Amino acid sequence: MCTGKCALCVGTGLYPLAVISIICNIILFFPGWDVKYAQNQQITEEVKYMGGLVGGGILVLIPAFHIHLTGKQGCCANRCGMFLSILFAAVGVAGALYSFVVAMMGLINGPYCKQYYIMWGTPFKNQEESYLKDRSSWGTCTEPKNVVEFNVGLFSTLLVTSALQLILCGTQMINGLFGCLCGTCKEKGPL
Repeated sequence: MCTGKCALCVGTGLYPLAVISIICNIILFFPGWDVKYAQNQQITEEVKYMGGLVGGGILVLIPAFHIHLTGKQGCCANRCGMFLSILFAAVGVAGALYSFVVAMMGLINGPYCKQYYIMWGTPFKNQEESYLKDRSSWGTCTEPKNVVEFNVGLFSTLLVTSALQLILCGTQMINGLFGCLCGTCKEKGPL
């Protein structure tokens, strides 16, 4: 496959992943599908780091535009454009890595919730056994309703999305290197 076409595929693949990351992060601000928890600062700490919005979203979306344009016919589809795509892809790797780490910590620490109808906290943090293996312990969180399932689903989605972003941006860094050294192999039109 030509390096220009590869860049086009990578850029196109990054768009939906960035949008999914942004949407997941925004939804995480509303556990139990209620705005009152965000207003009262009763949300999981890792949500406030905005890994999906900033890291997997903006820091991947900006490189996606450049990488996509690098793969198209025109002034960007040259060696200089491919070199710049390496730098932009590195920004995408950094953003995806940030999103991945935040999502991983969100899964490891568990949600911020009301425990046994008494007090708010993070009941699964610093436990020897992971709460992810013991579904019966999820009843510890009584408010917001189904917050454990809510957080596990969205943080897992962010984890998978950011892993795919890492793979695509890493691929573009290698592709950009070949494109910088060898050219984009785009067909030249008639002179």
